[in-house]
Amino acid sequence: MTAPFRIRLDSATLVGERREGTGLPLVLTHGFGGSRHDWQPVITALPENLPLITYDQRGFGDSTGEPGVAFSHGEDLLALLDRLGIAQVDLCGMSQGGALALNFALTHPERIRKLVLVSPGMVGWSWSEEWIAHWKQVGRAARAGDMDTAREIWWQHPFFASTRESEAAPLLRASIEAFHGQQWVQDDQRRELPDVDRLTHLATPTLLLTGGLDVADFRLIAELIEGAGQNVARIDHADAGHMLILEIPGTIAGEIASFLST
Repeated sequence: MTAPFRIRLDSATLVGERREGTGLPLVLTHGFGGSRHDWQPVITALPENLPLITYDQRGFGDSTGEPGVAFSHGEDLLALLDRLGIAQVDLCGMSQGGALALNFALTHPERIRKLVLVSPGMVGWSWSEEWIAHWKQVGRAARAGDMDTAREIWWQHPFFASTRESEAAPLLRASIEAFHGQQWVQDDQRRELPDVDRLTHLATPTLLLTGGLDVADFRLIAELIEGAGQNVARIDHADAGHMLILEIPGTIAGEIASFLST
């Protein structure tokens, strides 16, 4: 049985769903510009008895945040688990949600049994000039009030290239069209020290899922996590790109389920 929840924090409201099942719940955190609904193709392929928690991060999807208030997605996740009365979970994050998941596992290792990182970003990452150039293009359009153009530039981003050419293209397009784009104008996330400097402290058993067609920044992030983490198993899908949860959801679901069951 799946039950919706709405949790009010001091300056935000987090909206999501909780599915009951057997064992520790698996928390799924979405990527930038997305929402909890991006996980649906994977959820459909996961075991039906696996308990799940999906939610929209502050300012994304149905979750809201007070403008101008500095915050941490990691602190929001901690508050969410505390409000739900959950002491420990398995945690799986995609892209920005992967950065959140990694950051949370490094900061609160006692709350995580197993960690799954799907095309993860990293908190405090120094992005390449190429990445920054694309980001600035989107931001200029958004700050000018032309969100349609901003979304089109985002849709054309190189790290979506293989998804645009796949059967999952309509799902990605719909996700981008649903994004209001406020974070392109102003992002109130509090600045944090780079997680790359503490990767050697990552002791949580970790499954790292990557796409061989992903862009250079995310490929490098994955290599650093794989090399520095204490207990990291990596599966690299040579013919897939950044959005593994849309391109090959059944494959990803099987790998996640197998990892969690061992």
